[in-house]
Amino acid sequence: MKNFESLKQSVISGKVAEVKEITKAMVDEGVNPIEIINEGLIGGMNVVGVRFKNGDMFVPEVLMCAKSMSAGIEIVKPFIAEKDMPNKGNVLIGTVKGDLHDIGKNLVGMMMESNGFKVINLGVDVAPDKFVSAIKEHKPDILAMSALLTTTMLSMKDTIELIKEEGLKVKCIVGGAPISQDFADEIGADGFAPDAASAADLCLKLLS
Repeated sequence: MKNFESLKQSVISGKVAEVKEITKAMVDEGVNPIEIINEGLIGGMNVVGVRFKNGDMFVPEVLMCAKSMSAGIEIVKPFIAEKDMPNKGNVLIGTVKGDLHDIGKNLVGMMMESNGFKVINLGVDVAPDKFVSAIKEHKPDILAMSALLTTTMLSMKDTIELIKEEGLKVKCIVGGAPISQDFADEIGADGFAPDAASAADLCLKLLS
């Protein structure tokens, strides 16, 4: 069906107005809203994820694509019962205490959403006890923590220790410029992702 293809291409080009227009037209024509999301919006974003991973697309472009996908999803949402929204799991995401970087984290959140996860974004400068309270409140399957400064990395360790002390069951993954697989192993994280597309793949792997 031509519409899905043109919707997909508009997402890949990051054209917000065009995505809105095509999505509205499809909704008006009575196209199944879940199909609009899966075939068109997420279909486009999946292509973007692969290109980003291969270094063919860069952060500013990916953010525009993610923005266009979100604009389409907002239009479709009212026509879908909450229970029918694709949900592969709940991910709680945040940048650790003392760190105010959020572009990478937001990109990870968008990639996860485009892979069918429900994302709860806690923002930046999140202290260990705030992560713990949010885990108790939202009961996520995965906690994803980000740090861009070497000075804030250890806050990840403090958070994981507090989660264990509280006896909470949640998979913890970490990422950000100074983070490595070795550091993730050292602090007892369940996984490490070098970039946004890999983070989404890692979540799928941890929950399969």
